[in-house]
Amino acid sequence: MKFQGRVAFITGASRGVGKCIALALAKEGCDIVVAAKTTEPDPRLPGTIYEAAQEIEKLGRRALAIQVDVRDESSVERAVKGALDKLGRIDYLVNNAGALHWRSLIETPMKRFDLVMEVNARGAFACTYHVLPAMIQQGYGHVLMMSPPIDVKAAGGKIGYAISKYGMTLIAHGLADEVKDKNVAANALWPATMVESYATINWALGTPALWRKADILADCTLKIFAKEPRTFTGHALIDEDFLRAEGETDFVKYRCDPNSEPPRVGFDFKVNAGRL
Repeated sequence: MKFQGRVAFITGASRGVGKCIALALAKEGCDIVVAAKTTEPDPRLPGTIYEAAQEIEKLGRRALAIQVDVRDESSVERAVKGALDKLGRIDYLVNNAGALHWRSLIETPMKRFDLVMEVNARGAFACTYHVLPAMIQQGYGHVLMMSPPIDVKAAGGKIGYAISKYGMTLIAHGLADEVKDKNVAANALWPATMVESYATINWALGTPALWRKADILADCTLKIFAKEPRTFTGHALIDEDFLRAEGETDFVKYRCDPNSEPPRVGFDFKVNAGRL
């Protein structure tokens, strides 16, 4: 089990992509900190931190469910301290928690702009800030941002969201340079296609024919974290391109609709009235 003895701190791990990554790591021996907001079942948005932790424990791994609001630094600080106290270390940080608002500037009131900035860019910064000292002290760590390569041409139609997500990618690039001699890696990862999640479902972003399973992002995460940090850092990756470079050739297994290959859209998608 390649991640035996390692600990991953994953934000937004109660459902969707975060949970998928958590379970994939757990199957390979990693203990998981499920760091998310939801503690009570909600029929509109299934999944709680406790339910995710139970699934991880069924795989034979330790799981620590901690309620975290990444907008609240004190909440983040307590969660990181609790994780270190109970699990002893944090080897991997996945900044997956996200807020969405895919609209033009004129359709983005300041409260929505503040929300995406606080959850995405500021939240990722806060989590990284509080986890990083432990990684530096132990001489090992991977920080992964769920954010896209920076392409200024792709910001139109979602400027506020783009600022927040590109901010996460800038953290990865900058941090990679700052800790390049500490054996701590910082990278960003983004899907080539739309990925099935409560975001794509609730925002009515197409149909399963346009989506891949979140497993593709989980498989990328496993391959990134399996690398010695000092040897692979400072990248903004697209999932399919990265996996192809790693030798993967079967992408049919990631289709949500087995009869349809989803089109590549990356970050350069447009949203009109909640649809592609």
